[in-house]
Formats: sequence, C-alpha cells, structure tokens
Amino acid sequence: MQTSKEDALKRLNYIEGHLRGIRKMVEEEAYCVDILKQTYAVQRAIEKFEQVLLRDHLNHCVPDGIREGRDDEVLGELAQLFDLARK
Repeated sequence: MQTSKEDALKRLNYIEGHLRGIRKMVEEEAYCVDILKQTYAVQRAIEKFEQVLLRDHLNHCVPDGIREGRDDEVLGELAQLFDLARK
C-alpha cells in the first residue's frame, strides 16, 4: 500500500501544480486553446489518480471487507462507484 500511497500523492502534487499553471494562464489571458489543452491534461491526470486509488481498493479494501463479512456493504460501494463512473 505504501507504493500506492506514494504514487497517489505524487499524482496529486502534479495535478495541483498543473492547476496553478492553468490559473496563471487564465490570469495572463493566455490563448483559450492552450488553456484547454492543459485542462485536458489535468483530466487525464485525475483519471490516472482514480485508477491508482481503485486498484488499491480492489486489491486491499475489497478482499479485507469480504473476509470481515461485509460483502453487502463492499458490493454496494462498488455499485455506487460504477454508477458514478458512468455519469
């Protein structure tokens, strides 16, 4: 889990830095297309961040929850995530 945590934090730092850069571009009235390209990069970075979290959840939290007898709760959470991802 430590590697996943480090990877997640690294990705968050990247996203935060990128957002600060976008804010600066807006403040400096950069060309809209250039700003949009950067927002798309942030969206992809967030998707990668979500993949790291989901992978860790599926590899650790879900099996632990099932072993602890919380099958219905775990499956309900996964169903909620699936619904959110589809919206």
